[in-house]
Amino acid sequence: MKEELTDAKKHTGLKALVGTTIAGISALLAYKFVVKPWHMHWGATEEDLEREMPGDALIESPDYISTRAVLIEGKPEEIYPWLIQMGQGRGGAYSYDWIENLVGLDIHSVDEIVPELQNLKVGDTIPLEPNGTGLEVKNLEANKAMTLAHPDGSWTWDFGLYPVNENETKLVSRNRFSLKEATLGLKFYLRLIEPGAFIMERKMLLGIKERVEKKEQETEEILEEKPELLVESQSA
Repeated sequence: MKEELTDAKKHTGLKALVGTTIAGISALLAYKFVVKPWHMHWGATEEDLEREMPGDALIESPDYISTRAVLIEGKPEEIYPWLIQMGQGRGGAYSYDWIENLVGLDIHSVDEIVPELQNLKVGDTIPLEPNGTGLEVKNLEANKAMTLAHPDGSWTWDFGLYPVNENETKLVSRNRFSLKEATLGLKFYLRLIEPGAFIMERKMLLGIKERVEKKEQETEEILEEKPELLVESQSA
């Protein structure tokens, strides 16, 4: 009788192990073939994925590429100022500040365009940490594009503004990584934080969209209350 109970327990344990293994493999496959392609290309169309961006030339054969996008009700010149004031100790990242600050980054995202932060130029560093380390500005095209790169050349981050019509603009964000010099531990770490990085970047894109469209709404409300301002602007 005891032998039968022992065999039954072993059989049950084996079934549980097999079930857990199958579930784990299924989850990994679902992530690789369904979830990952979705979050790596969140908001992007085939046109966005295929378009060339300035930073593409900086890493010839990247090991990792993500292209994400958001449609914003606003013109490129209304979005660009928000991009060039980003950074730690500057305009922030427009993402989840509380998460950034849990790891000591001291990020505080602004809700206004700050004139003092509008003089960004090629060669400047956009800080990501309180110690000043960050990404170098490699390319700036007013109201069109901004390209950032890690000092060691392993990471580029492109922002592109592409008008869809007179009132809407597509903001495209592309990250490219070269992992050729990365240790196995770093490669594993980057894969581990992949979903979290998506969550933060998605919030950043939506944060920019929210700020631009809020300003647009505020302007429309002011003009509705004081239509004479529109007349003055058109005649100036």
